[in-house]
Amino acid sequence: MVDFSQIRSLLIYALVISVLLACMLGLSALTGLRRSLSHGGTSLSIPFESGIIPTGSAHLRLPVQYYLVAMFFVIFDVEAAFLFAWAIVVTDVGWVGYSAALLFIFFLAVSLVYLWRAGGLDWGPLPRRLPETQSSMEHLS
Repeated sequence: MVDFSQIRSLLIYALVISVLLACMLGLSALTGLRRSLSHGGTSLSIPFESGIIPTGSAHLRLPVQYYLVAMFFVIFDVEAAFLFAWAIVVTDVGWVGYSAALLFIFFLAVSLVYLWRAGGLDWGPLPRRLPETQSSMEHLS
């Protein structure tokens, strides 16, 4: 059986938190504004946009390239954090750690070149290639 003296501080902590929570909820209920739309007008029902009345829909369709660039940033940012952690212990790990970091950087560079060549970092639409015709070939020669 647990002695009351062992859990007394935990019970006091729970009581203080409960009183603090009740005070915050009670004060917000007492001092909060309750306005209906008839008293405040229509400006209370629209979101605040830095003082500008919003126009159009808030549902934007972002291109998939936006998300790709964001994911690539997160991936390469985490890998940079690994390199910062390695830089702290560089003297302790010696040449083995140095070669492992070089191999890691090499794989990062290879993956970046692959993404670049595959067009994963292209933001705008791809330029259209026109089929080459006989007249354009004659013009070049």
